[in-house]
Amino acid sequence: MIKLFFKIRVLLNNNNLFLFRPLFYFFYKFILWLYGASIPLNTRFCDIPTFPHSLYGIFISGDAVIGKNATIFQQVTIGSVVTENSRRIGSPYIKDNVLIGAGAKVIGNVKIGNNVKIGANCVVVENIQDDCTVILSKNRILKKKLK
Repeated sequence: MIKLFFKIRVLLNNNNLFLFRPLFYFFYKFILWLYGASIPLNTRFCDIPTFPHSLYGIFISGDAVIGKNATIFQQVTIGSVVTENSRRIGSPYIKDNVLIGAGAKVIGNVKIGNNVKIGANCVVVENIQDDCTVILSKNRILKKKLK
């Protein structure tokens, strides 16, 4: 299904098929609706990424760039910051061989280096160098005080 999804993306960007573009666009939007995903046509992919759990809940900003051999799990957000006066206005640029775990968020004008792994539910709002792993800190356990 993912291969079909990306073939439709290519067909939508093909100038020779302008008569069929509305039909392709309908199927493209239908597939996104089916999976609860949002991936605009202006999102740039250097290669077809791997979606181990399909497109479920994936949101990728229109101006984002995704490099080669990316693995993106379910419920991932790769989003832009458009609020005026924000530090990181813009969209993420993700290089090659990046793994983004389930529920992770990459927000704003950040650059993610090659061979980076972003753990589940991490929120990335700053640049990450090559060959790094991003994880959440240790859980805190709060014990309720009995009266």
